[in-house]
Amino acid sequence: MPSIINALRERLEQKQPLESLKHWSWMMLRTTLITGLCFIILYPIMMKLSIAFRVKDDLYDPSVLWLPRHFTLDNVKTAMEAMDYWTAFLNTTLISAGTTLLQLVSCALAAYAFARLRFWGSGVLFMLVVFTIVVPPQTIMIPTYMTYRYFDFFGLGSLFAGGSMNLIDTPWPFIISSMLAMGLKTGLYIYIFRQFFRAVPKELEEAAYVDGYGIGKTFFRIILPNATPALVTVLLFSFVWQWNDSYYVSLYFNKVKVLSTQVTSIASGVTEAFEVDPVYISLIMSTGALLVLAPLIIMYIFVQRYFVESVERTGIVG
Repeated sequence: MPSIINALRERLEQKQPLESLKHWSWMMLRTTLITGLCFIILYPIMMKLSIAFRVKDDLYDPSVLWLPRHFTLDNVKTAMEAMDYWTAFLNTTLISAGTTLLQLVSCALAAYAFARLRFWGSGVLFMLVVFTIVVPPQTIMIPTYMTYRYFDFFGLGSLFAGGSMNLIDTPWPFIISSMLAMGLKTGLYIYIFRQFFRAVPKELEEAAYVDGYGIGKTFFRIILPNATPALVTVLLFSFVWQWNDSYYVSLYFNKVKVLSTQVTSIASGVTEAFEVDPVYISLIMSTGALLVLAPLIIMYIFVQRYFVESVERTGIVG
């Protein structure tokens, strides 16, 4: 018996260095992969941050890699003047916040109907909703523009106002599309809500029905308060995508200034106000792009914990 115990002990001692080697090898490989992925993702932001505070001469200096030799805030001031930053920031914030709140309500209602209410053709309709995720918005650009350029709801505009209404350069295209769950990425939001609502135990709804609640009261009193993870996920996705959107805002707005489209107008603004230098213009445009991302980066610092938890609890990663 002692010989058997000693033999087992010797085998365990032989396996320990091998297991330790596998453990540390896997840890080093995993750390290398994560570090490389983080660098690839953060490199553009770090480069923009480095360029934003350089003088123009530092761009021609090969010895300057990350830290500027001559620190300056003139690039930030010039970019803000060329973009009319605070006006564009206010417009972008109002549009993003307004569409986000409307999309939360409309997409949650549509998703609850697909998740719990059975009606003829619900499966086909949900397939069409999912299909809208992969449809490029460029394919419906012209009819979408014409709808809001000559907006006439069932002929009521012609009947009461004497003609169609021009909603271009107004926030109404965003309001109408968000209220009807037809805005930016709404197909994805409905899918997220539907998957979450299907995971809610039906016993909660049955108990609410026994207490005399209807469908609407059950949704707002029981289901929606328990859908915080899905609400946070959709809220952040909707706000960030609307903030960065340049397609729909350029389609609906010709005169209204928003941050995503003002970056492209920096070149003409800098050329007219300062000097014609392609290097200097690219420097200011890079700074302007950083100014557009700065509010989102600051917001993410405070809400990243809730964002990760909400995405995990909605099961979107699986």
